[in-house]
Amino acid sequence: MYQNFFGLHEKPFSIAPDPRYLYMTDQHREALAHLLFGIGDEGGFILLTGDIGTGKTTICRSLLNQLPDNADIAFIVNPRLSVNELLQSICDELGIDYTDSSSIKVLVDKLNQFLLEGYASGRNTILIIDEAQNLADEVLEQLRLLTNLETSEKKLLQLILLGQPELNDKLAQDNLRQLAQRVTARFHLLPLSAEETTAYIKHRLHIAGFRGELFSRAALKHIHSESRGVPRLVNVICDRSMLGAYTKDSIEVEYPIVLEACKEVLGREGRRAAAQRSSGMSIQFSESSTVWIARLGVLLLLIGLAFVMVTTDFLETILNVFQQSRGKTMAAIAYLSTMLVG
Repeated sequence: MYQNFFGLHEKPFSIAPDPRYLYMTDQHREALAHLLFGIGDEGGFILLTGDIGTGKTTICRSLLNQLPDNADIAFIVNPRLSVNELLQSICDELGIDYTDSSSIKVLVDKLNQFLLEGYASGRNTILIIDEAQNLADEVLEQLRLLTNLETSEKKLLQLILLGQPELNDKLAQDNLRQLAQRVTARFHLLPLSAEETTAYIKHRLHIAGFRGELFSRAALKHIHSESRGVPRLVNVICDRSMLGAYTKDSIEVEYPIVLEACKEVLGREGRRAAAQRSSGMSIQFSESSTVWIARLGVLLLLIGLAFVMVTTDFLETILNVFQQSRGKTMAAIAYLSTMLVG
């Protein structure tokens, strides 16, 4: 809708994992290098983990673009499968024929035959599973058994598991320690820094055909604050912000537009606004507390003064009584002395 308005040939902030838009930070280069090293290591498991939307799938698709032509790829995007369903999905991806009634043994045998034939013809087979933290324990164990398919020289199947941080926790379980020992390379993706977020946005705009500065500095700062550096959220906020600028006929995306976009796409006021509101409540609470403390202090002071006054009067009364009693006592002594002397 807004492409022509901003002079773009396509939308720059699609959430589809398009490798052309991959912005290679230092950690992304390192992650890709880990994947390439793992594949070249001829066997075992390769792990790429990261929080939701940090770019795991995009990096993996960039990896696929760099693989040689002799690689056969099976990409599983729905890991909530039984063992039999997983093996069927792998066979589907690799073009292996089977019947619906095929048992696990039959499917494994067919897969093994495919791998041996591929090895004989100089081909490599790679299995990639996205959202691998959702794999059941028995499915993970079956994957470990698949890595037992090998010749005397190399493993016939290489596996790449993409998942959220929970995947590492799952593999740390005692019943999966044999699988964890076969991990030959692993890398964890972190969110983008503020500087990387700005560079990421400009990179995507450049790929889409934009030249110049579109987002103001305050807008970029707020985008990072609200997205916390997660690329997927950055994309969603930027896309909605550009639409908002288009509807306002503005050639620059300013902070108020981004603020409104965050409210719409995140369904809340935003972290900064919430923090400001919380800070305001704290200030009000502090002011109220100060007033009550002052009032309590005055009350205690008055009570103390009253106590001192009452105590002083009480002491004076006791002293007067004592003095009067003393006078009467002295008079009685003097009278008795006179009587005795007389």
